[in-house]
Amino acid sequence: MTDWASETEQRFVEAALEFAGEMGFSAAMLDRASRRVGLSRADTELLLPHGMADLATLVSRHHDQRAMAALEQIDAKALKIRERIATGVMARHDAAFADEAATHRLVGFFALPFNLPLAFRLLWESADHIWRWAGDTATDENHYSKRAILLGVLISTLVVRLTQGRDASERELAARIQNVMDFEKWKANIKPGKALVEFAQALGRLRYR
Repeated sequence: MTDWASETEQRFVEAALEFAGEMGFSAAMLDRASRRVGLSRADTELLLPHGMADLATLVSRHHDQRAMAALEQIDAKALKIRERIATGVMARHDAAFADEAATHRLVGFFALPFNLPLAFRLLWESADHIWRWAGDTATDENHYSKRAILLGVLISTLVVRLTQGRDASERELAARIQNVMDFEKWKANIKPGKALVEFAQALGRLRYR
């Protein structure tokens, strides 16, 4: 069963990428991909119980896998951390834009209000893959803050890639990474002043009497 599902999912993704550029992520495309793979309606419902949401998830993870396969050929340790993140983001976008027409349609699907939670969850997965490849081992709050920040970078650079092309997206990426570096430097240099200390003490007294 597991082998059948894995193999059929891969074939379904390939069929979906072939048709999505023209038909979008629609019920009609789902039916056409099902016929291409040779699945009955019952088989399709077994494979994709949540329909288009499951298919969109498979496509996003397919692009994650393609990006990671490319990144595995690169020695992350030979790069500075900002270079690792830049390389990871561009690899993820390049993986998606190998199926450019389908990716445009996929972004449109994820942009629908009721699909936004799924979109953010999948972007979080992409950010997590990139950080792990980059060597991140944080288990405290930094684990989450790094992925949240990178999720935002993935969104902004993807929008530029969709509308202005790869070179503009790369410039946007460099600018966003610089913003993050500047913020981290500023945050590290913050020294709590007397007013901040007194404010914290006042809050403590209010809480603990």
